[in-house]
Amino acid sequence: MLPVVALAVSCVVLSAAVAAQQTSTAIQIHLDLREAPRKIVRADVDLPVAAGAGAQTVDLITPEWIPGAHGPRGPVTDIVGLRFEAGGQVLKWHRDPVNVYEYHVEVPAGVAAIHAHLDSLDTRNVNGTYAAFEWNGVLLYPAHVPVRQIAIQPTVTLPAGWGVGTSLHPLAAADSNQAAGGTVKYAATTVELLQDSPVMAGKFFHEYALSSGTPLPHFLDVVGPTAASVQVSAEALAKMSHLLREGIAMYGPPHYTQYHFLVLMKNGGGGGLEHHESSDNTVPLSFFKEYDPEVGTSGILAHEFTHSWNGKFRRPDGLATPDYATPMQNNLLWVYEGLTNYLGDVLAERTGVMTAAQYRQELALTLAQQDAQSGRAWRSVEDTTFIDAMPRGGRGSSWSSWKRGTDYYPEGSIFWLDVDTTIRKLTGDKKSLRDFLLLFLQAGKPGEVRVEPYSLDEVVRDLNAVAPNDWAGFVQTRLYDVQPRVNVEGVEQAGWRLEYTPEPTPEMAVVAAEDPSMAAWFSIGLSVGTDGAIGDVGVGSAADKAGLAPDQKVVAVNGKVFTLAVLNTALRSAGTLQLTVQEGDALSVVPVSAAQGLRYPRLTRVQGTPDRMEEILKPVTR
Repeated sequence: MLPVVALAVSCVVLSAAVAAQQTSTAIQIHLDLREAPRKIVRADVDLPVAAGAGAQTVDLITPEWIPGAHGPRGPVTDIVGLRFEAGGQVLKWHRDPVNVYEYHVEVPAGVAAIHAHLDSLDTRNVNGTYAAFEWNGVLLYPAHVPVRQIAIQPTVTLPAGWGVGTSLHPLAAADSNQAAGGTVKYAATTVELLQDSPVMAGKFFHEYALSSGTPLPHFLDVVGPTAASVQVSAEALAKMSHLLREGIAMYGPPHYTQYHFLVLMKNGGGGGLEHHESSDNTVPLSFFKEYDPEVGTSGILAHEFTHSWNGKFRRPDGLATPDYATPMQNNLLWVYEGLTNYLGDVLAERTGVMTAAQYRQELALTLAQQDAQSGRAWRSVEDTTFIDAMPRGGRGSSWSSWKRGTDYYPEGSIFWLDVDTTIRKLTGDKKSLRDFLLLFLQAGKPGEVRVEPYSLDEVVRDLNAVAPNDWAGFVQTRLYDVQPRVNVEGVEQAGWRLEYTPEPTPEMAVVAAEDPSMAAWFSIGLSVGTDGAIGDVGVGSAADKAGLAPDQKVVAVNGKVFTLAVLNTALRSAGTLQLTVQEGDALSVVPVSAAQGLRYPRLTRVQGTPDRMEEILKPVTR
């Protein structure tokens, strides 16, 4: 799995971490994927306990607050078949009535170890061909103890013929591309680092070594439904290696001993979860076709790679909790996710995954979408950082723009573009956001796999160290205060302007073809499906003033049977639309003013100003 030299280096770090543990014997956890075809993951856990003179109750727990999920998303409801034993005797246990993630196990006198068996049905990406699995589904460990202090040693059993990718360190050298199945035992680590080291295995698996220009090993581990799906072109691998070089040049020395891009190819794929020494990514089957993925997913690998510095090593102090039971505080997600969102898109363009025109198209669309969020009239960007920690019942599609969602991602991109261009403007273009990153992301000793928390005060202090300014006020007005209109200062300082035109750019036309209702949203504040069903109405828009509402259905436009093409043609005329609307069994004709006509967002170059956008998108390396 790993080159010998990489294994030797990483074991020094891991053995030092384990040596510091209070427990002399590590927990043994055995993950069994042989039932993956039946969508069952099995686990056996052997936990050492302090043998008591009398009977005792041992408190064990599974993760609730998952790093990267920003909320209490632990898969406790998918744990089934739980059983505890000691010395051949089944032990009694009960769940804590308040913290349902915690188990109280009755242990007889003299018992020094407990054996637990549990099955996980958290198998969204588990089937007969592949398994992309996070350890949260089977982790069981002592409660009320910092997870970095709990030693644990993992073992994984694979179906016959399967290969496996992970940032864990195997105790025996193996050829990763020789799919043999069987059992692989890994070096002891901590619960904190095991939770941070997912496993991606499959019948069709290929590991590619990437060149980063550093002595640290980097890998692309690809799993898919067919042998063809895991083949990655030389051009795509070259772009991946370029991504590594750009990231390290932009952020400074890594805080990992190795890095694995774990990639699952599947129909309808799209998403990722960051880890310190790896990332768990799900992408469409077409993703690596000449490495020219759809623009909306093009930055995913760059985004998750960036998180190794920003989010895993540097982490907001409210998210750097000692265990997975302590509630996290999300109030700096505009740094954790927003900054990463900005950098992921910039790196995707710098490494040739998207063009500069596509980057500008994405930026124009982001600005327009956020400006059309009617919830921005009452809710700040900072307040949206708490969305993921809220009960799921508070979210939905009806009036979604009025509610606002996880807008700290796109608004964070907008904010950090503003920061980048402001630093350039204040320093006569002698400094940039990179100067801030090389300071902020390099706190402490490089190379250590650990968490270095930060506060808002540190962010402001480091920005002032790069370019003195009222950065505290800058943050306050743009993120903490309610801003009814989107912040366009950054894009204008970059030498561009957001405009709306009746014709889309070629790049925007590609996006509009996938979402034909886009123009209606920007024109009259109406989000409508291909069947005419109204999904959302922008508060304060023409559609809102006309009295339209979600769950109604448009069946005709100006007397013609509804289609999105018919609606867009009518919008182009910039008059008053006569929409025939169905609600239940009733039909009514609703006049809607379309005075602004058909509108597509684009960025237009402001002549006579510095093109800082061009400078931002230039690669740091060649």
